[in-house]
Amino acid sequence: MANFGTANFGTVGMDWQQRINWERLRTYRLERARERMKAHGLSAMLLMYDENVRYVTGTMTPGWNRLKPGLRYAMLCGDDPPVLFEQGDVGIQIERHSPWLPKENVRWSYAWIKGAAGAAAAQQVKKFTNAVLQEMKKSNVAGEKLGVDFIDINMLEAFKDAGIDWTDGMTAMMEARAIKNVDEQECLRIVGAIGDAAHWECMKFLEPGRTENQVTAHIMEFLYGFAGMEDVEDVIVSSGPNTWPNWRNFSDRIIQPGEIVFMDLAALTWNGYKSCYYRTYCVGKEPSQEQKDIYATALKWLYDSIRAVKVGATTREIASQWPSAKEAWGYEEEDQGAANLWGHGLGLAQYDQPVISRIWSLDHPVEIKAGMVFALETQHGKQFEWGVRIEEMLIVHDDDIEIISNFPVEQITVVDPLPGYRSSNTGKS
Repeated sequence: MANFGTANFGTVGMDWQQRINWERLRTYRLERARERMKAHGLSAMLLMYDENVRYVTGTMTPGWNRLKPGLRYAMLCGDDPPVLFEQGDVGIQIERHSPWLPKENVRWSYAWIKGAAGAAAAQQVKKFTNAVLQEMKKSNVAGEKLGVDFIDINMLEAFKDAGIDWTDGMTAMMEARAIKNVDEQECLRIVGAIGDAAHWECMKFLEPGRTENQVTAHIMEFLYGFAGMEDVEDVIVSSGPNTWPNWRNFSDRIIQPGEIVFMDLAALTWNGYKSCYYRTYCVGKEPSQEQKDIYATALKWLYDSIRAVKVGATTREIASQWPSAKEAWGYEEEDQGAANLWGHGLGLAQYDQPVISRIWSLDHPVEIKAGMVFALETQHGKQFEWGVRIEEMLIVHDDDIEIISNFPVEQITVVDPLPGYRSSNTGKS
């Protein structure tokens, strides 16, 4: 059973209302990571991906620092507090901003910027490796198994020379991040509420003559007006022939009267937590019956998959609700229709577990558990003419499913139709 949920509180702290308990959230995340670390037989973890560093340290990676593993990183060793390696003297600000980290556990990092340091990479990796060994020794886990979430060619040789027994640490972190506590769930309800507002703003702003990138820019400006909005990774706006196949981008294409447009918030980031939220619009006219029928098919695929979500079910049961790529579009392989019928976890990363697709979920199912938060999305269309895409974000509870995306989805949203202007009047589809 699916119910629609709304944000319980506002976006800023109050002295008279509990709202999100950030201390409880940080403690949950840290101990959840530690529990999964130990469950995988790891004595320590070296974390270089932004979402994992934030998960265990409660610190934010600035925009210029993202997607550059090694500029900042963290370690979690045994039962000790996490250690943060921050770039240069930024750590002095961390001491001021993030007092939950022991002052002595904030270090400076040793970076080689994915090899951009050139010949100096070897010396930097050696310093990096020595610092890893020192932290493990300090926590009495030297010589034991180290989980890493990222490895590059420079680290391989250095770790081998240092005798570090390293293995996969990303699986432990993926499992940890998959289950959200009550505070993370409320963060994602607020993300959903902001997404609702952004789609309403998009509906008001869309009109023939605007370009895709003008709509993207307007929605980005709108989103950055919310307190706690730290990043808008992308606002996908596609119109007309750009909607099928869905190229998942925007351009300077002019939106014309009567065209299908869809917009995806991929991803607004509020206090670290991310969205993925599609809706489909028809600008300046009522959609044709064929467009309505195609949309109804995509909507059925979406809600059939939502009805399959429950605790104890698997991703196989969800993906089985969708037609094969061959049945839907005549494709020879499922991979050719990758992400057309799709599900993915939401959290500090836009791809938390579970990730749901007929490509792998039929043969490698993952159990659905209470506390998972993910999006399900479907699309359909006519090649180089028009397509529709829709998406819902949801929270899994023990006894129900809570949908946290509330902008209307039952039909294509019509924007400022001209009276009597329908495709059937001209025979155009």
